[in-house]
Amino acid sequence: MEAITDVHVSEPGLVVVDVAAADDETALAFHTALAARWATTGVERTTRDAGQAGVRLRCYLDLRQPLAGPAGAGGP
Repeated sequence: MEAITDVHVSEPGLVVVDVAAADDETALAFHTALAARWATTGVERTTRDAGQAGVRLRCYLDLRQPLAGPAGAGGP
């Protein structure tokens, strides 16, 4: 995975999330759960590291932008 730069976390509320999971389905389900609650970057695929079990995924969240819940309520 690429390095985390100052731009990725330049302000409070910006988060880099690195996920390690057993399989693509689990990693993408976790990302979907995050994306349902906060503004996040899209993820099209996971990556695999040679010689390592499982998959990895990176996304970026903006906790300052909670999305409306099912009843129209704000985030956390």
